[in-house]
Amino acid sequence: MAAPGLPALSGGIRRFASTLIGLIYPPTCVSCGAATGQPHALCAACWSGLRLIERPYCERLGTPFALDLGVGRLLSPGAIAEPPAFCRARAVAVYEGTARDLVHRLKYNDRLDLARTMARMMASAGGELLDEAELILPVPLHGLRLWRRRFNQSALLAREIARVSGTPCDLRALARVKATRPQVGLTRHQRAMNLQGAFRVPNDARSRIAGRRLLLIDDVATTGATGNAAARVLLRGGAASVDLLTFATVTRDGL
Repeated sequence: MAAPGLPALSGGIRRFASTLIGLIYPPTCVSCGAATGQPHALCAACWSGLRLIERPYCERLGTPFALDLGVGRLLSPGAIAEPPAFCRARAVAVYEGTARDLVHRLKYNDRLDLARTMARMMASAGGELLDEAELILPVPLHGLRLWRRRFNQSALLAREIARVSGTPCDLRALARVKATRPQVGLTRHQRAMNLQGAFRVPNDARSRIAGRRLLLIDDVATTGATGNAAARVLLRGGAASVDLLTFATVTRDGL
């Protein structure tokens, strides 16, 4: 039997070790490396480079309005003209400045440590979606691209969001079966065409998503084509609804 007070002693040792490590290796900004008050955080300069998305925004696409219209929750012209397959999309910030830098460093510079910070911010921005979600799914990579990159940034974010929120995560409920060309440089229409037939719900996953409210995770939403294509497949596979949560989103004039 453990001696009384041993758990408290162990906890005290852990806190002392953490403090000692902090003195030897002071916390730094995850983006630029400047000193910060706490680990896994952004410094004031990088934080000011984030254009955070807060209401008023389109309740369907999650994109901010240029002006506060002051008349409750609204839909953007884009959401009315071309309603997406997913129910709602939310993002932490507009895809520019610090947000763009973080996405690029995670995806292209092997900064896997950024997933923890970005996921924590996503869980906060997408709180209303997480409250209703029954299962978290990442946007998958095709096997060839996964082999070349060695990791799926969306899966890293999805796992961290699941850990923070306590919502279950399924990494295999959606598969990418078509090796699409890179989306960079493609028009909105070209992106949609490029993704036709790209996703599939494996037969053994249909029972896991049937009738459930799903939350799809990706790093950035550009035109919504990826989220749309994935949501359509999931809905055809039996999901009750699909929401989309990304770290950043691209805005268009007029939204």
